Amino acid sequence: MIYFLAVGHRTVQFPCRVPPVFVPGMVLMTFTSRLGFAFSCPIGAHRLAAYKASDREERYDMRKATVSRKTAETTIEVTIDLDGTGAYDNKTGVGFFDHMLDQLARHSLIDMTVRCDGDLHIDDHHTVEDVGIALGQALTEALGDKRGIRRYGDCHLTMDDTLVRAALDLSARPFLVWNVEIPTQKIGTFDTELVREFFQAFSAHGGITLHVDRLNGFNSHHIAEAAFKAVARAMRDAVEPDPRKADAIPSTKGML
Repeated sequence: MIYFLAVGHRTVQFPCRVPPVFVPGMVLMTFTSRLGFAFSCPIGAHRLAAYKASDREERYDMRKATVSRKTAETTIEVTIDLDGTGAYDNKTGVGFFDHMLDQLARHSLIDMTVRCDGDLHIDDHHTVEDVGIALGQALTEALGDKRGIRRYGDCHLTMDDTLVRAALDLSARPFLVWNVEIPTQKIGTFDTELVREFFQAFSAHGGITLHVDRLNGFNSHHIAEAAFKAVARAMRDAVEPDPRKADAIPSTKGML
């Protein structure tokens, strides 16, 4: 790890085994180099704060991931940016599913690009499930050690006749509770049972404890779309940096 020390108008780099130690006021920076030497030097507290902020910004800049996955059934590439604006470019060959992925990106503010070439001559199942796997893997990679995130999110989302509740925990303990009855077997040509299959794969490979409940609703399209949007809004809250604990793992265990 390289730590930066501001001395006057110069910035000095030290490769260290341990992070710098400082005391308030006249701050004393102490370093232990790989060679075993100790360095101490006073530094202005405002400069220290600037470097700590810079370190956080660098960490958040890294909250991106690209995952490629190839099987005998699908060839997939997924790219996400947790600190995006909700931009999306999703092409799986399954129109309704693309529409749902667009909702997931737009309402979570996670930039998302998905490409999938799947065995659609059989059905949509492998495409939907494998995209869920790849997106979950990308989420896990982009979150890293989950330092500084809020971790939890929930949303009650209404869409005309429909009300769906989603609550989630980025716990690394995957578990799906799915109480979403969709009254028809098809939305256009899309099998509605695949909505659950997507979230099962996404939660399992994203390490998400996820509860989704339909509280009201009779229109199948509205129910499916509200489920994706509710999870997206909950995800937005969960992955957001927590400014009050920007350098802490959100767990008393010290890891997730």
